[in-house]
Amino acid sequence: AAHVRSMLGEPRASLRSDWGLDHGTWSVLHWMYPQADIPVVELSMDRRLDARGHYELGRSLAALRHEGVLILASGNVVHNLRDAFQRMQSRNTDTPAWASRFDRNVAQALTQRDTEGLLRLWGGTEDGALAHPYPDHFWPLIYAYAATEASDTARFPLEGFDLGSLSMRNVVFG
Repeated sequence: AAHVRSMLGEPRASLRSDWGLDHGTWSVLHWMYPQADIPVVELSMDRRLDARGHYELGRSLAALRHEGVLILASGNVVHNLRDAFQRMQSRNTDTPAWASRFDRNVAQALTQRDTEGLLRLWGGTEDGALAHPYPDHFWPLIYAYAATEASDTARFPLEGFDLGSLSMRNVVFG
Protein backbone atom coordinates (compact mmCIF):
# COMPACT_ATOMS: atom_id res chain seq x y z
CA ALA A 1 0.00 0.00 0.00
CA ALA A 2 2.83 2.39 0.83
CA HIS A 3 4.51 1.56 -2.49
CA VAL A 4 1.29 2.28 -4.42
CA ARG A 5 0.89 5.52 -2.47
CA SER A 6 4.39 6.60 -3.47
CA MET A 7 3.64 5.79 -7.12
CA LEU A 8 0.51 7.96 -7.05
CA GLY A 9 2.17 10.78 -5.16
CA GLU A 10 1.88 11.38 -1.43
CA PRO A 11 -0.28 14.52 -1.49
CA ARG A 12 -2.78 12.76 -3.74
CA ALA A 13 -3.13 9.46 -1.88
CA SER A 14 -3.63 8.58 1.75
CA LEU A 15 -3.71 5.20 3.45
CA ARG A 16 -6.70 3.91 5.40
CA SER A 17 -7.36 0.52 6.91
CA ASP A 18 -10.68 1.18 8.62
CA TRP A 19 -12.86 0.21 5.63
CA GLY A 20 -13.58 -3.23 4.31
CA LEU A 21 -13.42 -4.15 0.64
CA ASP A 22 -15.90 -2.59 -1.76
CA HIS A 23 -18.52 -4.99 -3.13
CA GLY A 24 -16.98 -4.63 -6.60
CA THR A 25 -13.68 -5.96 -5.29
CA TRP A 26 -15.02 -8.60 -2.93
CA SER A 27 -17.55 -10.01 -5.41
CA VAL A 28 -14.74 -10.87 -7.83
CA LEU A 29 -11.92 -11.82 -5.48
CA HIS A 30 -13.94 -14.21 -3.32
CA TRP A 31 -14.31 -16.48 -6.38
CA MET A 32 -10.71 -16.11 -7.51
CA TYR A 33 -9.12 -16.47 -4.08
CA PRO A 34 -11.69 -18.14 -1.79
CA GLN A 35 -9.14 -18.54 1.02
CA ALA A 36 -8.59 -14.75 1.06
CA ASP A 37 -4.87 -15.46 1.18
CA ILE A 38 -3.55 -12.63 -0.99
CA PRO A 39 -2.83 -9.04 -0.03
CA VAL A 40 -5.24 -6.54 -1.56
CA VAL A 41 -4.81 -2.81 -1.98
CA GLU A 42 -7.97 -1.09 -3.11
CA LEU A 43 -8.01 2.38 -4.63
CA SER A 44 -10.79 4.88 -4.22
CA MET A 45 -11.47 7.13 -7.18
CA ASP A 46 -11.24 10.89 -7.09
CA ARG A 47 -14.52 12.11 -8.60
CA ARG A 48 -12.96 15.52 -9.26
CA LEU A 49 -10.78 14.06 -12.02
CA ASP A 50 -11.80 13.77 -15.64
CA ALA A 51 -11.07 10.74 -17.82
CA ARG A 52 -7.57 12.01 -18.62
CA GLY A 53 -6.79 12.41 -14.91
CA HIS A 54 -7.85 8.84 -14.18
CA TYR A 55 -5.84 7.61 -17.17
CA GLU A 56 -2.71 9.41 -15.93
CA LEU A 57 -3.08 7.85 -12.48
CA GLY A 58 -3.44 4.45 -14.12
CA ARG A 59 -0.27 5.06 -16.14
CA SER A 60 1.61 5.78 -12.92
CA LEU A 61 0.72 2.26 -11.71
CA ALA A 62 1.87 0.42 -14.86
CA ALA A 63 5.16 -0.71 -13.28
CA LEU A 64 3.19 -2.86 -10.82
CA ARG A 65 2.50 -5.36 -13.59
CA HIS A 66 6.24 -6.10 -13.77
CA GLU A 67 6.37 -6.56 -10.00
CA GLY A 68 3.93 -9.49 -10.02
CA VAL A 69 0.93 -7.42 -9.03
CA LEU A 70 -2.46 -8.22 -10.51
CA ILE A 71 -4.31 -5.06 -11.48
CA LEU A 72 -7.97 -5.92 -11.28
CA ALA A 73 -10.63 -3.45 -12.33
CA SER A 74 -14.23 -4.21 -11.46
CA GLY A 75 -17.21 -2.44 -12.97
CA ASN A 76 -19.32 -2.87 -16.07
CA VAL A 77 -18.72 -1.60 -19.58
CA VAL A 78 -22.40 -0.58 -19.52
CA HIS A 79 -23.93 0.05 -16.09
CA ASN A 80 -27.32 1.76 -16.07
CA LEU A 81 -29.11 0.29 -13.05
CA ARG A 82 -32.22 2.43 -13.43
CA ASP A 83 -32.75 1.15 -16.97
CA ALA A 84 -31.91 -2.43 -15.95
CA PHE A 85 -34.41 -2.41 -13.06
CA GLN A 86 -37.12 -0.93 -15.27
CA ARG A 87 -36.47 -3.66 -17.82
CA MET A 88 -36.60 -6.31 -15.14
CA GLN A 89 -39.94 -4.99 -13.83
CA SER A 90 -41.45 -4.80 -17.30
CA ARG A 91 -39.99 -8.22 -18.23
CA ASN A 92 -38.38 -6.67 -21.30
CA THR A 93 -34.69 -7.38 -20.96
CA ASP A 94 -33.82 -6.60 -24.57
CA THR A 95 -30.56 -4.71 -24.90
CA PRO A 96 -31.19 -1.13 -26.06
CA ALA A 97 -29.31 0.13 -29.10
CA TRP A 98 -27.37 2.73 -27.08
CA ALA A 99 -26.05 0.00 -24.76
CA SER A 100 -24.96 -2.23 -27.63
CA ARG A 101 -23.26 0.68 -29.39
CA PHE A 102 -21.41 1.80 -26.29
CA ASP A 103 -20.24 -1.73 -25.48
CA ARG A 104 -19.11 -2.24 -29.08
CA ASN A 105 -17.34 1.16 -29.16
CA VAL A 106 -15.48 0.39 -25.94
CA ALA A 107 -14.39 -3.00 -27.29
CA GLN A 108 -13.24 -1.38 -30.52
CA ALA A 109 -11.27 1.33 -28.70
CA LEU A 110 -9.59 -1.32 -26.55
CA THR A 111 -8.64 -3.63 -29.43
CA GLN A 112 -7.41 -0.72 -31.56
CA ARG A 113 -5.60 0.82 -28.57
CA ASP A 114 -7.44 4.07 -29.27
CA THR A 115 -6.74 5.88 -26.02
CA GLU A 116 -8.28 9.19 -27.07
CA GLY A 117 -11.41 7.46 -28.35
CA LEU A 118 -11.76 5.50 -25.12
CA LEU A 119 -11.35 8.61 -22.99
CA ARG A 120 -14.04 10.46 -24.98
CA LEU A 121 -16.64 7.72 -24.75
CA TRP A 122 -18.05 8.36 -21.29
CA GLY A 123 -18.20 12.12 -21.02
CA GLY A 124 -18.38 13.00 -24.67
CA THR A 125 -21.20 10.91 -26.11
CA GLU A 126 -24.93 10.52 -25.55
CA ASP A 127 -24.48 6.74 -25.45
CA GLY A 128 -21.84 7.21 -22.75
CA ALA A 129 -24.18 9.27 -20.60
CA LEU A 130 -26.85 6.57 -20.89
CA ALA A 131 -24.38 3.72 -20.38
CA HIS A 132 -22.97 5.31 -17.23
CA PRO A 133 -25.14 7.88 -15.47
CA TYR A 134 -22.27 7.89 -12.94
CA PRO A 135 -18.69 7.06 -13.97
CA ASP A 136 -17.72 4.89 -10.99
CA HIS A 137 -18.22 1.68 -12.97
CA PHE A 138 -16.36 3.00 -16.03
CA TRP A 139 -13.26 4.57 -14.48
CA PRO A 140 -11.80 1.20 -13.32
CA LEU A 141 -11.52 0.11 -16.97
CA ILE A 142 -9.56 3.30 -17.69
CA TYR A 143 -7.09 2.41 -14.90
CA ALA A 144 -6.60 -1.15 -16.12
CA TYR A 145 -6.15 -0.02 -19.72
CA ALA A 146 -3.75 2.76 -18.69
CA ALA A 147 -1.52 0.26 -16.90
CA THR A 148 -1.00 -1.71 -20.13
CA GLU A 149 1.73 -1.37 -22.73
CA ALA A 150 1.36 -0.70 -26.46
CA SER A 151 2.12 -4.36 -27.19
CA ASP A 152 -0.70 -5.63 -24.94
CA THR A 153 -3.76 -6.86 -26.75
CA ALA A 154 -7.27 -6.88 -25.35
CA ARG A 155 -9.31 -10.06 -25.41
CA PHE A 156 -12.83 -10.67 -24.21
CA PRO A 157 -13.35 -14.10 -22.61
CA LEU A 158 -16.95 -13.27 -21.73
CA GLU A 159 -19.41 -10.95 -23.48
CA GLY A 160 -23.11 -10.32 -23.12
CA PHE A 161 -25.72 -8.35 -21.23
CA ASP A 162 -27.76 -8.93 -18.11
CA LEU A 163 -31.11 -7.16 -17.73
CA GLY A 164 -30.58 -5.39 -21.04
CA SER A 165 -28.28 -2.62 -19.89
CA LEU A 166 -25.59 -4.28 -17.79
CA SER A 167 -22.69 -5.32 -20.02
CA MET A 168 -20.88 -8.30 -18.58
CA ARG A 169 -17.93 -7.98 -20.99
CA ASN A 170 -14.69 -9.18 -19.41
CA VAL A 171 -11.43 -7.71 -20.63
CA VAL A 172 -8.01 -9.31 -20.25
CA PHE A 173 -4.91 -7.40 -21.35
CA GLY A 174 -1.66 -9.01 -22.39
